[in-house]
Amino acid sequence: MKLIESRTERTTAATDVILSAAATGAIIYLQLLTRSSSWRISLWSWSFGLIALSAAFGAAYHGLMLPEVTRKALWQAVTVCVGMAISLFLVAVVHDAAGSDAAGRAFPIMLAAGLLIFGVSRMRPGLFIVFILYEALALLIAFGAYLWLAASGTLSGAAWMAAGAAISLIAAAIQPLKRLRVAWVWEFDRNGIFHLVQVLGLVLLCVGLSRT
Repeated sequence: MKLIESRTERTTAATDVILSAAATGAIIYLQLLTRSSSWRISLWSWSFGLIALSAAFGAAYHGLMLPEVTRKALWQAVTVCVGMAISLFLVAVVHDAAGSDAAGRAFPIMLAAGLLIFGVSRMRPGLFIVFILYEALALLIAFGAYLWLAASGTLSGAAWMAAGAAISLIAAAIQPLKRLRVAWVWEFDRNGIFHLVQVLGLVLLCVGLSRT
């Protein structure tokens, strides 16, 4: 199996691997911190797990020369995982802001929303933007919620999580910039930069979770 020739696609694949490893590490870290089972930690762990899985699929999609049918299958797997990860992220935010009962009511709604976003994206090529918009909306909600929780002193670690949401929002704003290129040791396009900024956002979220 051969690596793809494009240098930016190779760096995108490499940063996908980094993102997948960071998300996996976040799950392990949260599980080690938790002494007993917690639905809240499970929600965050599943969201991070789906991020790790989507990034692993993305690494194969961007980095390897594959038959077109395989590439299409990988991209569908990426989009399903991303949609579900965002949905579970929103449920976890609702849990932190309004409690487990509200999160339980939001759970089926958010899962349906994730599936709907995936269905819309399948209508024609190039509609990955719907995932970016969905992610941006989720992160705006999270940023506002954790900013309020931090200001009110309701949740320790909320300031870190607000910072994580803000950094992740910057990452979401970077992803649609098709002409963006940065050469620093290696050449990165918008996707590679998006992944690296997202890693920082994920780390900040994880720090916040460890302090709650």
